[in-house]
Amino acid sequence: MPSGSGASNKAKIARRVVEVLEYFDDSHREATVMDIVRRYGRPQSSTSELLSSLVELGLLNKDPLSRSYQLTPRAALLGTAGQPAMIREGHVVRLVDRLAAQTGLSVALFGMVGMKAQIVTWRNGSRASASSMRGLYGGLQEPLANSSAGRLLLSTIPQPRCDGVVRRLNAEAPDEHKFSAAEMSAQLQACRNSGNVRGPVGFGSSAQAIAAILPCEMTEHPLAVGLIYGAEDRVNPDTLLDCINEAIRQILSKDDAAPAAIKPFLSAA
Repeated sequence: MPSGSGASNKAKIARRVVEVLEYFDDSHREATVMDIVRRYGRPQSSTSELLSSLVELGLLNKDPLSRSYQLTPRAALLGTAGQPAMIREGHVVRLVDRLAAQTGLSVALFGMVGMKAQIVTWRNGSRASASSMRGLYGGLQEPLANSSAGRLLLSTIPQPRCDGVVRRLNAEAPDEHKFSAAEMSAQLQACRNSGNVRGPVGFGSSAQAIAAILPCEMTEHPLAVGLIYGAEDRVNPDTLLDCINEAIRQILSKDDAAPAAIKPFLSAA
């Protein structure tokens, strides 16, 4: 039986492995040891050792000249086999790519981890304002009630369990994040009726978000996709919502069924 300190140590290692993998995105195709150290405030020596271990496991490649690291295909494919079609067949990735290309804005995919909203993946937009996007990246978590996308995800929880979650969120919230139960109930009902939301993105940012729930078979683990913009960005919220809905219709609403039967070559052995 591992000691308490030993179990805690293993949890820290697991967290740091995930942090490294989450660091990489369109804006960070490569990373040095110091890039990881600066973002997450980790010790340089243990970070260097961790990256070397991930190279040995085939999850990172290391450039011997620049001494920088890149994700391998193994890292990208890890875990996809057990996912529903929208994840396994790349529909969600194409959705995020399309929205970023169409709007030039940053795109986030949101999910739930217990009673917290999480940025599952983050894509920086080509015209996104750096000031409002600062500090936003994949992996961030905060209570569901603290962001517009979090409330949208919260609205998918069936009653009466949703009421219990709302009460617990309010009870555990610090004073500055307490909310009116009646107002929260009205906001959640509006989310249920429309399937979308607009408001503060949360996660310590001043940016705004327009997000919509993704239709899929993962009813217990809903996902929402959102376009993120700052006060200085000239956007038409209604047009952005139309853009999200059309992208979902075009990419996620087709070909999610099982592939057509493939004729076997019975003589192949």
